[in-house]
Amino acid sequence: MRPAALIFDVDGTLAETEELHRAAFNDAFAAAGLGWEWTQGIYRRLLKVTGGKERIAVWCGERGVALSPAEIAALHADKTARYVAMMAAGRIALRPGVARIMAEARARSVALAIATTTSRANVEALTRAVWGATGAEMFDVIAAGDEVAAKKPAPDVYRLALERLALPPSAALAFEDSRNGLLAAREAGLRTIVTPSIYTAGEDFTGALSVLPDLAGYSPFATGKAAAMG
Repeated sequence: MRPAALIFDVDGTLAETEELHRAAFNDAFAAAGLGWEWTQGIYRRLLKVTGGKERIAVWCGERGVALSPAEIAALHADKTARYVAMMAAGRIALRPGVARIMAEARARSVALAIATTTSRANVEALTRAVWGATGAEMFDVIAAGDEVAAKKPAPDVYRLALERLALPPSAALAFEDSRNGLLAAREAGLRTIVTPSIYTAGEDFTGALSVLPDLAGYSPFATGKAAAMG
């Protein structure tokens, strides 16, 4: 069945944003005089924890550092501001195939939605950086991590997106890059296409409709082999 809506994760799915996030975290840590640096290896491990504030909290626990929830929130807010500035400077691009699939959906009056662990501010930063438009101009529905009680792998954000779309799970198709995202989408009842990112390659994607290197040769509106080229 061809979908009535496409629901995209953001980080790692629409764009390879995680390296920008890592750089923004490290800049925020340096500005706060904390002496921390998250290498790619450290960040890959911490990405198993969904949510930036949650990652900082886990890191503090591992290092025996006592930061209050308010201090963690302030540190994360500074990180987000730095990330937005990096985005505005043009340090990002969409992953292959994303722009084409979104254009195909628009041409067919298929709804476009976001279901992400990241904040609405980060979604806006991305849409302005790559499209020069607001999130609302590019997507019919945006469900962000700061709007739900539990983040991925919990299904909350996908259920919120479906509620706002007024569609059953069977009428939509999800796009993810991580195991946590896949688990969230599948728990919400969604068929899911996975395109692993640089930080999620090698994860267990059992249950995905397809696992592809990117979306360059894929169309959710094609049938048979044409639907999963590449």
